[in-house]
Amino acid sequence: MKKIDPAVYLFSLGHLSVDWCQGAIPALLPYFIRNYDLSYQAAGTLIFANVLVASVLQPLFGYYSDRISRPWFIPLGTLFCGISVALMGLCTSYSAIFAAAMLSGVGSAIFHPEAALMVNRIAAQAKGQALGTFSVGGNAGFAVGPIVAGFCAYKAGIHSLLIFFIVNAVLAAALWTRMTCILRQAAVLDRQQTGKQETKVRENDWKSFAILSMPIFARSVGFTLSNTFIPIYWMTVLHASATQGTTALSILFTIGACITFGGGLLADRLGYVKVIRAAFFCMVPTYLFLTHTTDIWVATALLVPAAVSIFMPYSPIVVLGQTYLAKNAGFASGVTLGLTTTLGGIFAPLVGGAADRWGLVPALQIFWIAGLIGLIAAFFLPEPEKE
Repeated sequence: MKKIDPAVYLFSLGHLSVDWCQGAIPALLPYFIRNYDLSYQAAGTLIFANVLVASVLQPLFGYYSDRISRPWFIPLGTLFCGISVALMGLCTSYSAIFAAAMLSGVGSAIFHPEAALMVNRIAAQAKGQALGTFSVGGNAGFAVGPIVAGFCAYKAGIHSLLIFFIVNAVLAAALWTRMTCILRQAAVLDRQQTGKQETKVRENDWKSFAILSMPIFARSVGFTLSNTFIPIYWMTVLHASATQGTTALSILFTIGACITFGGGLLADRLGYVKVIRAAFFCMVPTYLFLTHTTDIWVATALLVPAAVSIFMPYSPIVVLGQTYLAKNAGFASGVTLGLTTTLGGIFAPLVGGAADRWGLVPALQIFWIAGLIGLIAAFFLPEPEKE
């Protein structure tokens, strides 16, 4: 295992602070459904508001960062996310919660492209490991966020969501303080990399990137809809409590944090495409069984292969995107790192509406169908040459 720049760990903590806010929102849906008498579709629309903003803005900010980098977006995005969840504890109407969810999407959109690009710059030859470490922070955030949000909503009182603002403000300050030193280090590595590749012209492989969009879509459906509907599935189909529902989500993301790091290491050794194919090969049967079981213990056991299927391809997808679009790594970061966790949320209202009309189980069959699409596309992805 190669040694990576210590700054990667700071960015990983920043990633944690952004994504624990993203993970908190779905965990709060049962609270909002109960206290605001929301339908499944209205609850899914809150996730839609969050991810639509992120999905649209992240590629734009990534494209912008290829031309004029704005590293201060990293602490600013961290701060926005903390403010948004804290505000949800003060909201008294659905429209106000909707606006707070959109603010969280803005924070996520401005953080991810710049942070991923910076990690790519300081990663040297251990890009899979570095992106894996960075991604672990995000997945750990998605694991911790539902636990903390659930405790705040159902135990300590909804106003205690202020803790999200406090933690994010501290990490935003740390990122801002260290940014000058990190930029100097990145500039040194950029010059070294330019010297090694002075005879090699960087090109964009848009055809391969277009094929990669299918695994991005499939992974995003698995990730975002699991994040949205697993607590609801546990409560309505498996007849578990709200606490058990948020715990199931935390189990998924806790396992996923470990698998994300392992996926990055495996990708550096075995190849990015092979890891992606293996993940989607696992996704199809896992979610087919998960969405048809009524046994809570079987469902809990299936969270392990579910985590493998949606977290193992995360880092390989990001590195492949940056490799295919070598001239526009910032744009690639915005699409891959952002959309692999947000694009599926666009389908949340549609799945919620289908659940209102036909039931939750038929609506959730989108999981394994998306996995099948990702698996087929993965066999058409070219493995990049190792430097």
